[in-house]
Amino acid sequence: MTAKFDVINPATEQVVDSVRLVTAEETDTAIARAAKAFPAWRAVAPGDRARLLRRFAEAVDADLENLARLEVLNAGHTIGNARWEAGNVRDVLHYYAAAPERLFGRQIPVPGGVDLTFAEPLGVVGVIVPWNFPMPIASWGFAPALAAGNTVVLKPAELTPLTALRLAELAHQAGIPQDVFQVLPGKGSVVGQRFVTHPLVRKVVFTGSTEVGKQIMAGCADQVKRVTLELGGKNANIVFADADLEKAAAAAPYGVFDNAGQDCCARSRILVQKSVYDRFMELLEPAVRGVVVGDPGDEKTEMGPLISHGHRAKVRSYLPEGAPIAFQGTAPDGPGYWFPPTVVTPSGVRDPLAADEIFGPIVAVLPFADEAEAVTMANDTDYGLSASIWTRDVGRALRVSRAVEAGNLSVNSHSSVRYWTPFGGFKQSGLGRELGPDALAAFTETKNVFIDTEG
Repeated sequence: MTAKFDVINPATEQVVDSVRLVTAEETDTAIARAAKAFPAWRAVAPGDRARLLRRFAEAVDADLENLARLEVLNAGHTIGNARWEAGNVRDVLHYYAAAPERLFGRQIPVPGGVDLTFAEPLGVVGVIVPWNFPMPIASWGFAPALAAGNTVVLKPAELTPLTALRLAELAHQAGIPQDVFQVLPGKGSVVGQRFVTHPLVRKVVFTGSTEVGKQIMAGCADQVKRVTLELGGKNANIVFADADLEKAAAAAPYGVFDNAGQDCCARSRILVQKSVYDRFMELLEPAVRGVVVGDPGDEKTEMGPLISHGHRAKVRSYLPEGAPIAFQGTAPDGPGYWFPPTVVTPSGVRDPLAADEIFGPIVAVLPFADEAEAVTMANDTDYGLSASIWTRDVGRALRVSRAVEAGNLSVNSHSSVRYWTPFGGFKQSGLGRELGPDALAAFTETKNVFIDTEG
């Protein structure tokens, strides 16, 4: 009997759809089709491949509201966020539509001949997508991979497959051959594992937990298979005494509670200089209590539910009786996986509240004495994905930005992701870079050719 998975609306706990899960045999068949389609796809003229990607982008744009509403139902994202996410898919496609005609090699001076390099596509690329941002993260993998001439098999998260399936329909409507871009909903232990072990898959792109990322990396080592990993984060939001405290406190909730804290870039540790700690907490409390939590389809909502019952239980486990809760916002009662925005004051950086990636709307606030201690505390983690620095001192902003071990830094803001700039982590937050001009290198191999002109 064919297995199916009920897709649940996390705001209502109602079944949205039932999706058939792909088997291991079907995964193998899809990979074989992708491998067979690869030679023809890589041979498509660069301008024609670019044109197909632009058509795909235009198809996404025409379907933007439908995609956004689908994500509201499937993932509980607020409608404002979901529209941005669908727009991000469109923009990423447009950005990489410029790549096929710009995959430049080099001519390197050598004696006795001419030396050339080529950026060659890898073959079949397996993309494994998480449930927290199903649309944009999918496009960060498939757009540059397709642009570089690879074929793609994509596994969405079991909890959130609906927008990926719709994106595949739009790609095919735009003229991208069905075997060139395939979406395979299924279990990670089945579909994702075959991406790792199947010899025709030449690269795996994975976004998810550090624990699973390590397993994928170890599995890919057997075939020396290329990997890009975007993993966990426990990111610092560093507030110095000379910062605009009102602005920093007003922005802090949206640096961590966006998507109910289910964001690897969430600034879930706020480090505040001791001399302004009390004042910052006074300013933070009304900002947190003012976060509008509710129906994600409502235009005014700022935070929706957690993704599942199981995940809410995990987040709740971090707040046993007697936990150091400073204050909380509000959340709806009744059906839905709701959790209020919560501010905690743990005893130190090794407390699980300050050390673990909770992946929910809980933020830890800790004091620091000076710049050196702020950097030490920020770096006292296995992760290194993102961070924010709040200061009016340009010199300090640059010093701390260089000193903090993270791949994506923001000064006086919480921005982490722009599709035209590189994104990725230090330490156990990942391997490689997505987005921007850097991503294409992850989907090509450099081939060097020497031509003897004196023979």
